[in-house]
Amino acid sequence: MTTKIPKVYQVGDVTVTRVTEMMLGGIPPEVYFPGSWDRMFLEENRDSLPSGLIDGNSQLIVSIGTWVVKTTNHTILIDTATGNDKNLPLNPDLANLQLPYLKRLKEAGVTPEEVDYVLLTHLHVDHVGWNTKLVDGKWVPTFPNAKYVFPLAEQEYYSSEASHNKANEVNFNVYEESVLPVVEAGLTQTIGPEGGHFLEIFKFIPTPGHSIGQMSISLKSDGEEALFGADVMHHPFQVFNPDWNSMYCEFTDQARISRLRVLEYIADRPVIYFSTHFPESAAGYVTRNGDGYKWDFI
Repeated sequence: MTTKIPKVYQVGDVTVTRVTEMMLGGIPPEVYFPGSWDRMFLEENRDSLPSGLIDGNSQLIVSIGTWVVKTTNHTILIDTATGNDKNLPLNPDLANLQLPYLKRLKEAGVTPEEVDYVLLTHLHVDHVGWNTKLVDGKWVPTFPNAKYVFPLAEQEYYSSEASHNKANEVNFNVYEESVLPVVEAGLTQTIGPEGGHFLEIFKFIPTPGHSIGQMSISLKSDGEEALFGADVMHHPFQVFNPDWNSMYCEFTDQARISRLRVLEYIADRPVIYFSTHFPESAAGYVTRNGDGYKWDFI
């Protein structure tokens, strides 16, 4: 990935910066949206869709990354991407990475020691990886002075045998390598299933379906608002087609309900949507388009 000066967004008195761990292209849409992909959608709308959603072969482009939120008093990370050196035998494309994520974090003005809070929307592989780093063969917290905050339902599920099924092969070893070490270090705080406010400016909002206890995170500051949507949507195509689930949605009916709820909440309102996996800036606005919705990048 070509190094770029990170773009800084302003939400009231708070700044938000994207740190991209990696960009992934060449993803077949019929695989990413199993049972839902309709090639006619692309053919009929190609000229009106935002640029950067697909590559030259009409394959999807997605990203993995972190949002850095800086307030007057705190430095906060929202989700921590995939991480280096992870042992993921059932997900080799994300295993044993050697990416300059910490360098990119520093370019965004953050060193690991400066992070006060790590807010995790859910505990999937590409959201928790940099919670820990490998030091002398042991997984240790990457952000030693931070409190790691995440939904309780996610911890209960992914630490249990209930989650050890075929649908969760992509998450094999994730809890043990990227979550348990921060739990054992006494650095965690959990959010109950009802969600709730955090640090006054944040609110955890239940949006389950993609995972059992996923939460989106609202940010309000000085009369302005943003929403960190987690994996309610993986790609802007889902703004236009809310009934499409990605291959990674574990509880499909609930995922569709949560997606529509989020779209209804932000459509035609000045709420910046900060996505986890959208390409390009990964940030933008949702507006109504007839009976549906459309997406525009910032």
